[in-house]
Amino acid sequence: MGRRLIYREGMAYDETLAGRAREVLREIAAGLGGGEVAEKRMFGGLAFMVDGSMALTVGADGLLVRRPVGDDSVLAEPGASPAVMGARTMRGWVRVEAAVLASDDDLERWVRRGVTQALAAR
Repeated sequence: MGRRLIYREGMAYDETLAGRAREVLREIAAGLGGGEVAEKRMFGGLAFMVDGSMALTVGADGLLVRRPVGDDSVLAEPGASPAVMGARTMRGWVRVEAAVLASDDDLERWVRRGVTQALAAR
């Protein structure tokens, strides 16, 4: 399965990763009591919203995942780094490299984190 980048309006995202995340996200959101899943182009990629709250964004090089503000423990995980936009570090978000999302289990773990935080913000 190859990687295909989609370029629209100056934004790029990995279509294959977006498709995988979409499937996992809908299952997790339904199981956690969230219903509506929407997609919107933002942060240079494709954002996934659960009941109106952003859970994650798929970019050209991985994911931007919502996390609890102040919980830096996820930054110690392989492929995780602070989410930086321009010169600003985004509190409550973590960037996850595509290379560590190859397995369905790893992708599900990161998507679940984002969905859980999005639902907590409702």
